[in-house]
Amino acid sequence: MERILVTGGTGYIGSHTIIELYKKGYEVDVLDNLFNSKIEVLDKIEKICGKRPGFYKIDLCDYGKMDELFKKNQYDLVMHFAGLKAVGESVEKPLEYYENNVSGTINLLKCMQKHNVNKIIFSSSATVYGDPGDPKYVETMETGRGLTNPYGKTKYMIEEILKDCAKADSNLQVVLLRYFNPIGNHPSGLLGEDPNGIPNNLMPIIMKVARGEIKELSIYGDDYPTPDGTCLRDYIHVVDLAKGHVSVVDKMEPGVLIYNLGSGRTTSVLEMVRAFEKASGEKLAYKIAERRDGDLAEFYADPSKAMRELGWETELTVDDAMEDTLKFLNNS
Repeated sequence: MERILVTGGTGYIGSHTIIELYKKGYEVDVLDNLFNSKIEVLDKIEKICGKRPGFYKIDLCDYGKMDELFKKNQYDLVMHFAGLKAVGESVEKPLEYYENNVSGTINLLKCMQKHNVNKIIFSSSATVYGDPGDPKYVETMETGRGLTNPYGKTKYMIEEILKDCAKADSNLQVVLLRYFNPIGNHPSGLLGEDPNGIPNNLMPIIMKVARGEIKELSIYGDDYPTPDGTCLRDYIHVVDLAKGHVSVVDKMEPGVLIYNLGSGRTTSVLEMVRAFEKASGEKLAYKIAERRDGDLAEFYADPSKAMRELGWETELTVDDAMEDTLKFLNNS
């Protein structure tokens, strides 16, 4: 039975992936510093799965503690989700992002190398594509050009580090999973996106507006060259995203595999608002604000490679995500 270390496992995507890993019979340990997540997530995983992952409160920047963890436990695979992820904050605090995301990953790779762990699946992002000039993103596109914020740059840098490590070590097996826009929550209503502090992603803000914790949603620009003037994005249900991680485990091989995880469809910000209103039966307060620097009018995944090689494709819709979000809201 493979034993998997999930860094950032109490976070939004990591926690949902653990549920899918348990369904397939894997053993799981979690490494997390709880900077942007809550320890109670482990209780919810246990309630859903009947199993509780081992937990280690460790920061990736603490090499000594990580080394002790790898000495204590033999892992077959690392799923690496841990990292700071707010685009706006990364512009304000670049050093924190480079230290946490890049230096933390280097520490992780050093520990893996020292303790003969040769498989890593990295939680990357569509941001690595920058602005390629074509809204349909294919894995073969150039990456790293036109990146506008430190968050995206850290994802790109980590991808490059992993590629270089795989070149240097013929035993290393790397998978880069480039996410588009994860939304939704576990259908049980127990587990969902619940970041500490002020959220940056669209759905947690919509949830806080619905709860009355934030006055209104700001929609950044309504004059883009799109049908309703708001940005078009490829939204993927977090459960589909989690299943994408599990689908690649048995396909790993020496070298680097790269997959887009997206639906291949676009939804505008205003359409997201309308979908939430339809699911909840209530109006959502919003205002139109000025455009944000670096926002593209439209981008979406070409997911055909993942469909072809992994047999993976999205099954859940934006409407499903809204229904699951309401369940989570009613439970929290």
